[in-house]
Amino acid sequence: MSRNDGKSTRTQRKTKRVNPMKVFLSEDAFMDLLLSSAEVYKKECLGYMLGYRLEDRFIIEHAFSLQTARRKRRGVVFHHRDHKKIHAILSKFEKLQIVGDFHSHTPYGEEKGVPIPSPEDIDGMEPDNLYIIVAINDLLHSRPWTENRDGNISGSMGDFFFKISAYFYPNFDAIPRRARIYCAFPPGLKD
Repeated sequence: MSRNDGKSTRTQRKTKRVNPMKVFLSEDAFMDLLLSSAEVYKKECLGYMLGYRLEDRFIIEHAFSLQTARRKRRGVVFHHRDHKKIHAILSKFEKLQIVGDFHSHTPYGEEKGVPIPSPEDIDGMEPDNLYIIVAINDLLHSRPWTENRDGNISGSMGDFFFKISAYFYPNFDAIPRRARIYCAFPPGLKD
């Protein structure tokens, strides 16, 4: 016996829910995100993340900043010709691939850096890639590292307060979706 609840099959497919994506950061990747952001503080950093993707998760093993990127207080520019120089090296690592990029958002005037993609960030996103935004601000109060309800991780280290969020773009017709970050390495998150 078939059931007709008044919705067409086409409508049911359109409303199909995308499973939540998870991001697992290794200790090396976590440290690289913080160091890259702090090194050029007040300007944005940009880099690639190396790892692999499974159906419902990204595993990030390493991250490295792009040293030839032209940094600004509100943005960063990287020429793809510079990517060609490292592509031949990265292709030799069969188990790891570039799964996306990361960049920082810093304070500007009275505005604090926030880990939310700007319209320019969204325009540059491609399906199936992971994007991490590291908000870095001056430290006002020391805070332990925590996994937040919205999927971000945040905490203080050195002279800075960091809040890290991850986004992925499931397809061209979708909007960027937030992914939950898991990282067992920051101080305060260890068992």
